[in-house]
Amino acid sequence: MNASDVLGITLAPKMPANPRRGIGVIGAGLIINNAHLPAYRDAGFNVVAIYDLRPEAARATADRFGIPVVCTSAGELVEHADVDIVDMAVTPEAQGALARAAFAAGKHVLCHKPLAETYQEAEALVRAADVAGVLLAVNQQMRWSPGLHLTRRLIQQGAYGEVIELSFDIDLLSDWSWMGQRRRVEYFYNSIHYLDAIRSMLGEPLSVTASSASYPGQKALAETRTFTVLTYPGDLRAIVLSNHNNWSGTTRATVRCHGTEGRSEVVMGMKDYPVETADTFQFTARTTAPSWVERRFSEKWMPDSFVYPMADLMCAIEDGRQPATSGRDNLGTLRIIEAAYRSIAEGIHVRL
Repeated sequence: MNASDVLGITLAPKMPANPRRGIGVIGAGLIINNAHLPAYRDAGFNVVAIYDLRPEAARATADRFGIPVVCTSAGELVEHADVDIVDMAVTPEAQGALARAAFAAGKHVLCHKPLAETYQEAEALVRAADVAGVLLAVNQQMRWSPGLHLTRRLIQQGAYGEVIELSFDIDLLSDWSWMGQRRRVEYFYNSIHYLDAIRSMLGEPLSVTASSASYPGQKALAETRTFTVLTYPGDLRAIVLSNHNNWSGTTRATVRCHGTEGRSEVVMGMKDYPVETADTFQFTARTTAPSWVERRFSEKWMPDSFVYPMADLMCAIEDGRQPATSGRDNLGTLRIIEAAYRSIAEGIHVRL
């Protein structure tokens, strides 16, 4: 592939034939207001009801986005006749019970990540959805952020030749808020995005080697720095370096893909979070005189990529298939995380 060809690749979600299925939202926090609902509004999706433990937050969000019904309980929302899909952004310990209530009401569910904080609970939720005959998807939307989406498309088209390395270099300053009180922090609430994106590009690794550390004086109770290597067949490796203690004011979120016939680098807009900017993508093909081409996106990870999981779930309902980020698929991401924690605890190389 000529390097300039990457500039013409179109990235857009496949939209459902019926984009007006009723969506009921549980949660009215920042991620709902800054990502879910702006994306759904732009896509023309039909949000019919909302519930939050804080009635005033639910009402304010409903007023902002024109949501007609503010429910007084989660039970009322999942039983609402106009709700076909329940979209939730809540803490993991609340998510399981809410998802099961939605399953019992015959509603499809889009959960947030992590699906659960243990593999066993996540697996139980997947089984419960299967028994109820409904679809369960997980909002792992970073795999569709513009730079990573384009990288995956180019891998699929063979633009890199034989891919030998994919690396995430993340160096941020993060305020963990309630997440910092968890006994396991960084993998479940941040690197889960990168590991899921890697799986979407490269498939399932053979093994995981990991190490983690804290930072002097940090408020979080668990790891805020992680170092992870995923081993694939042959010479292919994926690497995630993630640090959340960069006080310098100069942050970094860079993704590199290296193959025998092509190389790329993504500078992700999330490096400026919560002031989200757009990704920049650079690519060069192996020729006698390699030259780099650059693509600057107008779309952003937040909110634009948040349309993909919901659109894909609606398409999956219409097509009678599992969503791309189904609960069952997400077990693969959680399996890597559990292997990483075991590698850290035991100081070993863990085969999956």
